[in-house]
Amino acid sequence: MLVEMTELLGRQIYTPDGRLLGEVDNVIVDVDSSKVDGLYVDETSPMLVEDSRPTSVPYRWVSAVNDVVLLKYFPKRVSVKKAAGRPAKEGEPVAPTAR
Repeated sequence: MLVEMTELLGRQIYTPDGRLLGEVDNVIVDVDSSKVDGLYVDETSPMLVEDSRPTSVPYRWVSAVNDVVLLKYFPKRVSVKKAAGRPAKEGEPVAPTAR
């Protein structure tokens, strides 16, 4: 079954253990290889992502796409990794890292 990229927008994303991460707000595309690189979630669950920060989910973590997006992997909790000497900016997306 083929799914158009625009059909992914608004679909709910669930972790492997059934927790709701959020909804797909945008699709990240690698233009050079013409492949989907990730899914961008603007409002994430505070139970999964610190401060409900925006998060990019690598597409390789996607297990299935139908009425919802099911992930085959997601860390137990994502925390904001602060770079040395630079505070995290409000609204800046975080890359998922295991805590």
